[in-house]
Amino acid sequence: MNEALELEPLARIESVEACIVSLPLVKPFETSFSVKTVKEALLLRVRSADCEGWGECVASSDPFYSYETNATALHVLKEFLLPAAAKSGSLRDVGDRFKKVRGHNMAKAAVENAILDLAARRARKPLWKLLGGEEKRIPSGLSIGIKETPEDLVSAVGKAVEKKYQRVKIKIKRGKDAAFVRAVRSAFPDVPLMADANADYSLEDIPALQALDAFGLMMIEQPLSNDDIYQHSLLQKRLKTALCLDESIHSLDDARAAQELGSCRIINIKQGRVGGLLASKAMAAFCLEKGMPVWSGGMLETGVGRAANLHLQTLPGFVLPGDTSETANYFRSDIVDKPVVLDGDGMIRLPEGDGLGVTVVPQVLARHKTFEEVLYRR
Repeated sequence: MNEALELEPLARIESVEACIVSLPLVKPFETSFSVKTVKEALLLRVRSADCEGWGECVASSDPFYSYETNATALHVLKEFLLPAAAKSGSLRDVGDRFKKVRGHNMAKAAVENAILDLAARRARKPLWKLLGGEEKRIPSGLSIGIKETPEDLVSAVGKAVEKKYQRVKIKIKRGKDAAFVRAVRSAFPDVPLMADANADYSLEDIPALQALDAFGLMMIEQPLSNDDIYQHSLLQKRLKTALCLDESIHSLDDARAAQELGSCRIINIKQGRVGGLLASKAMAAFCLEKGMPVWSGGMLETGVGRAANLHLQTLPGFVLPGDTSETANYFRSDIVDKPVVLDGDGMIRLPEGDGLGVTVVPQVLARHKTFEEVLYRR
């Protein structure tokens, strides 16, 4: 955490409003554990006397990726986190008070990120500058869900290659792995490619995972249990391809354990999963010191969360393309005024302006809103 961020007094929080929006996806998105047709996103608006900040909780309506859901986040936010944040005088104080609540990192991140957006807007700075990042264009990365046939997957990857995405991630699961990856690699021998298993395999599946060594993948993401670190260390010894941990990493201590055990060579830092932008910054700094590349994972965020991920990737350590793709790849319309688009070379420009650099459009928000509640008022 920057010393300036630690010491900067927080604006007095006057109120916090929550809303849930339902955004239809352009096409179904399948992983090893679910098929999504709609993104249900929980958003927070934190108001001070003269400004407001927005944060997005990356939980879902179901507990399939994580035990956290939008419903659990609303409960923890209202009863525990927001009263604690409202009494805090600094960002360090917020973090200290949040430690009393075990887990619930996605809810914590939504609060912290909204406060950071508010602080940056009040300081009239872009969020990346408040965080201590470097202004730059961000490399794009596309995540492609599980397809019915290898031919369908090759077609989807082909569209990503045409758009010049800097990296393509394909979802895999048992029975839809080597043949699908082989088809993509045959069609596109040079595309930077990775495979994400979302914890669908076990150590009994080592031969199936070893088969992926033939395809020159950047990494295989989270092949084993969602809460495992140790067994991944056994698997990494049996593979040439680098393993990347996602669901297993919730804290800096988890990242340290994974590094010391040799459980992976790369870490996916989803800022919501690890508790927010500041925890992500600390984790990225540790990994940089240890020579372990990191990248910013995505959770099908709206424009609020997508902007936060872009600002995060300006920090040292984020050396691999993340999951940030064009808004139009997932949503026909977003709730913010600046959708993410790619430059001609597959790079993304940071949104210009103070804070997140994006503005929530009230009319669009109202059209997609399914729930709203004032969670805190002074």
